[in-house]
Amino acid sequence: MQTRLLGKHGPAVSALGLGCMGMSDFYGVRDDAESIATIHHALDRGLTLLDTADMYGPYTNEELVGRAIAGRRDEVFLATKFGIVRDPNDPSVRGVSGRPEYVRASCEGSLRRLGVDHIDLYYQHRVDPSVPVEETVGAMADLVAAGKVRYLGLSEASGATLERAATVHPIAALQVEYSLWTRDPAQNGMLDACRRLGVALVAYSPLGRGFLTGALRSPADFDADDYRRHSPRFQGENFARNLALVDKVKALADEKGCTPAQLALAWVLAQGEDVIAIPGTKRRDRLDDNLGALDVRLSAQELAAIDAVFPPEAVAGPRYPEAMMKLVNA
Repeated sequence: MQTRLLGKHGPAVSALGLGCMGMSDFYGVRDDAESIATIHHALDRGLTLLDTADMYGPYTNEELVGRAIAGRRDEVFLATKFGIVRDPNDPSVRGVSGRPEYVRASCEGSLRRLGVDHIDLYYQHRVDPSVPVEETVGAMADLVAAGKVRYLGLSEASGATLERAATVHPIAALQVEYSLWTRDPAQNGMLDACRRLGVALVAYSPLGRGFLTGALRSPADFDADDYRRHSPRFQGENFARNLALVDKVKALADEKGCTPAQLALAWVLAQGEDVIAIPGTKRRDRLDDNLGALDVRLSAQELAAIDAVFPPEAVAGPRYPEAMMKLVNA
């Protein structure tokens, strides 16, 4: 398994991690048995980085991951998150909290659900605009001092926020959406800030929520409760325009002798040795397909060809609905 450092002085983790969110929430029907088998298969293949969060479910994904890693804790670099608060009466409603007391309580809950005595990487899932990030990270640093957390991360934080956070405690990772169809981190200063500070960039949704695999051909492909039905890039004319881009990527993948998913993941990994990708899946066959990306090497000419058919400005639609975009710390 190829590894990359989680931050300039951080530990080595697998270059591809496993995003576990879709095993429990947002992407249609659950199959806990297959999801646990997928996690076990990932560990058997040498993948070490597992990514979850308390809001996935909410809470049920951490419980699932906890069951899956029982007896195999020493094989796992375990990342989870706090900070997005879902309304129990309407789980579609989102809030954000970075209050120190909320940080402490959230960590205790995650430790209990995961069945572990420490979390390897603890992220603030979204920045709380009502609480100075220095206060939130200070509470997170206390968890490190207490031995409950090993490394700290932020998610969807701007470069300026990352700089402020790093004055309180070293930040190992910044998790942001980064893929062929979401190039924001390379354009808005996030990636530059990571490199100034020696922070790893962990790319979530590196397959464009499944779109870049080429397997999705119509909005009808989604289950009734799949949240992508309400995501702007998957609706109406946006879907058709984005599908045309994916078909061009598929043509390049065919020429390369790999799958579209492998090409898309190889593109993310080619953006720098400090970039780690965490594609999500709940099936073993798709996990194996994703891991095949580690064998795909893209030349400068191939990277240029990808950019020529899929330039950053070509994507149709914002990456989140308006309410969720408001939670992003730009």
